[in-house]
Amino acid sequence: MRFFRGAFVALIAALTFGDCSGGHLALQEGARIVFFGDSITQLGVKPNGYVTLIRDSIAARHPGMGIEVIGAGISGNKVADLRARLVRDVMDRKPTVVVIYIGINDVWHWQLKNLQGTTKEDFEAGLREIIVRIQYSGARVILCTPSVIGEKHDGSNPQDQMLDEYAAISRSIAKSLGTPLCDLRKAFGDYLRVHNKENAKQGILTTDGVHLSDAGNRFVAGALMQFFE
Repeated sequence: MRFFRGAFVALIAALTFGDCSGGHLALQEGARIVFFGDSITQLGVKPNGYVTLIRDSIAARHPGMGIEVIGAGISGNKVADLRARLVRDVMDRKPTVVVIYIGINDVWHWQLKNLQGTTKEDFEAGLREIIVRIQYSGARVILCTPSVIGEKHDGSNPQDQMLDEYAAISRSIAKSLGTPLCDLRKAFGDYLRVHNKENAKQGILTTDGVHLSDAGNRFVAGALMQFFE
C-alpha cells in the first residue's frame, strides 16, 4: 500500500499544473519535514490525508534514510496562532524543511459569527516574521497560498475576492524572501474550472468548501511532492 500511494502521488505531481515553483529540495538522510497549519493540516495526518500521502511517497522513494514527516496543524489556527506556537511546534523539532499552509481562517473568520479574521497588514507582518525566523534557524520554507472557501469556479464564492488578496500577499512574501511557493489558490482554481462544470460550491476537492476530500488530499500531496521529486 505504501508503494502504491507513493506511485500515485508521483503521478498526480506529474499531471499538476506548474503552480508550485522554487526548485527541488534535496532530502538528506535524517531530514525532518514539518507541515505547519490549521485544521486542513491537522486532518492531513489521517490515513488518507495529504501529509500521510507525502510521508508514504517519500518513504517509498528514499527507503532507509530515516526521513521524518511531522504534522503540526491545529484547527482554527490563523497566522497569529502559528507565530505563537512557532518555537514549541516547529523550532524545537529542529526541522530541515517547513511547509506552511495557512490563510483560510484569516479570511473565513471574518464571515463566521463570534470570530474575527486577520487584517491584511497583520497577515503579511505575521507570515513574514514566521518565515524569517525559520530561515534564520537554517531550515527551508515552502509557502502555500490559501486554497478555497467554496469551490465555485466563477468568482462567486462570497469570500473569493478577499481570499485572492491574501493569496497575493503570500505570493509577494515568497518572492521577496526567496521562498519556494506552492500556489494552491491558482492550482485549485485551474482544476475547478475544468472539473466543476456544474459550478458546485463543494464536493470536488473539498467536503464542505474548505476541508479536503480524499481527492483534495491527493491533489495537494501531488502539488507539494514536486518539491521532493
